[in-house]
Amino acid sequence: MASGCTPESVSVDGTVEHDEGDARLLAVRFRRPEDGVQSSSVRSVLASPRPLKTAGTRGSDARRRLLPPQLDGREEAGTQDQVPVSAEALPLPAVYVSKVRLSGSQRISLYCDQILQSCKADEADEAMSKFLSEKLKERNMWLGVWKTNPELFFVKFEETSIPYVGILVEVTCKPRQASSTHLKATVAVAEPYSSNIANLPRELIDEVLEELDHCVPLLEVYPVEGQDDDVSGIAHTLEVVRFFYDFLWRDWDDEECCENYTALIEERIRLYYDIQDGTIPGPIGQRFKRTLEKYRNKRLELIEYQSNIKEDPSAAEAVECWNKYYEVLMLCGLLKIWEDLRLRAHGPFFPRILRRRKGQRDFGKVVTHIVAKMMTTDMVKDFPADTLLQQHDNLDTALDNCYCGDTVVIFPGEYQAVGLALITDDITIKGIGRKEEIVIVSDPLYDSFVASKAQNVKLMHLTFVQRGTSDGIVVVESGHMILDDCILKCEGTGVCVLTGAALTMKHCEITGAQGAGVELYPGSAAVLEGNEIHHCNNFKMGDILKSTLGGINLKVLPAPHVKLNNNHIYNNNGYGVTIVQPDEKFCSSVDETLGGAAAGDKKEEDTLSKAIQNLSLEMANNKLEANTMGDIGIVFS
Repeated sequence: MASGCTPESVSVDGTVEHDEGDARLLAVRFRRPEDGVQSSSVRSVLASPRPLKTAGTRGSDARRRLLPPQLDGREEAGTQDQVPVSAEALPLPAVYVSKVRLSGSQRISLYCDQILQSCKADEADEAMSKFLSEKLKERNMWLGVWKTNPELFFVKFEETSIPYVGILVEVTCKPRQASSTHLKATVAVAEPYSSNIANLPRELIDEVLEELDHCVPLLEVYPVEGQDDDVSGIAHTLEVVRFFYDFLWRDWDDEECCENYTALIEERIRLYYDIQDGTIPGPIGQRFKRTLEKYRNKRLELIEYQSNIKEDPSAAEAVECWNKYYEVLMLCGLLKIWEDLRLRAHGPFFPRILRRRKGQRDFGKVVTHIVAKMMTTDMVKDFPADTLLQQHDNLDTALDNCYCGDTVVIFPGEYQAVGLALITDDITIKGIGRKEEIVIVSDPLYDSFVASKAQNVKLMHLTFVQRGTSDGIVVVESGHMILDDCILKCEGTGVCVLTGAALTMKHCEITGAQGAGVELYPGSAAVLEGNEIHHCNNFKMGDILKSTLGGINLKVLPAPHVKLNNNHIYNNNGYGVTIVQPDEKFCSSVDETLGGAAAGDKKEEDTLSKAIQNLSLEMANNKLEANTMGDIGIVFS
């Protein structure tokens, strides 16, 4: 089913940035109204609030296929009832795009405090319609571009080539009827005749509008530029309403009891901005958008399928209805889980196969797995004579064959391994040769790169390159991990140590993390010695808290136990070391301390030292320099 613009085409302030493209001379099949045009307002990003697609009441038994002449003058064989193409349409004028850029707090105030106020979910439609109606009173006639579903006009078309059909129309806004919250606009084709498809017959447009009684959903109409301030205000208000239905409204909202609907909307606004500014890694954000779009499409499919059943459903139809219903229900549940967890990279926001710990082999021996395309005797000459060897040409196969106590030896080359995201057995993975030449690259189709639940895992002398995965480059979910002499080139979050887990990291280099280079969660433990952590916290934009994340981020309550010795932490955005403290009163006093410490106040420096001691943070011989906000900062979340 064709749709309009996707969520990705909407800017941070909610304005729609269309790629008009050159869809102006297309060999397409036109649909005439008598050929079964459905009186439809198919839900797309461009459509009206929550419409239902209903079955058409008109139609001809012999559907007519109307084909424009080919560009070289020849006509396609088998053409039926060719309709003369009227004069070519002029290009569409530019539509109004608001220059207002709303921050997250401004958007929360607009929707929660001004528009929705204390209304419930089932009252949201009424609140949005009232908000829009007040603005429409300022001007009841104006020019706009009607952007609608190509299915109204075309029997056959490619979705990618025609995202919508756009027509320049003159708009007359009718007063809102009290019994309906779905705003409609009366439109007529404006002069000069303009469309994004040059050879779209004017007669066809007139006939489609006649079928629709010249009434179209108001949210499908975009005011054109160059009109007065009143029309600009209407255009901005339309963008505000579209943003609500495209990003904040969920079809299940008014079907469930929600005591504080505005609080739910506020969370979704924060979620939207977290995706936009990179707090939520890009792959997760994209997956969430795709899942939301898939949910909407599947819901429409269910509604359409049900509407096409004229009598009592057959057994096969009933089964198909249930199949579609449960698919919609599954997607709905997945979206709810993701929203509740705010799509954080370390929550169970995606289906995950849990691997059972294998333990030791039955015969009690350990194996050394050689990972190389070809193995020579020179490669294994340094191993003891009684070493049990097994050669693999890829890393995944080696991991699949590992038991507790095994060692995986990797020779130079570039490798991928999905199995690194599910380490449950105590194994050692180490490189032989120059670590810069032993490169393990993440698979962008998967969420996690390296994640461990084992009691003791060692990763040594390796280079990890993160490409597209959404989780941390290395996540210690439980147990203990040793990272020794490794290079970690991040794209998403950095090394993450979750609650109850422990990390020992020595002589490693971390760079390029979107957040902090090392994230230590409450109740975790870490020993960091001789590491380089630089050029981290590369958020595109962010709030005050995000801007403070830099080299190492410690989340307290309960406090993690951390030892930092001989580390070089430099050139990070934010602090070199950030301590995130939820106690506002405590942090307010510490913030004052930090300000005084910068001025050289010894008393306040002592206070900061005491605060660090209370957090079990041991630091010795670390070099912190060129971090944009300073060496150490304490903030509250």
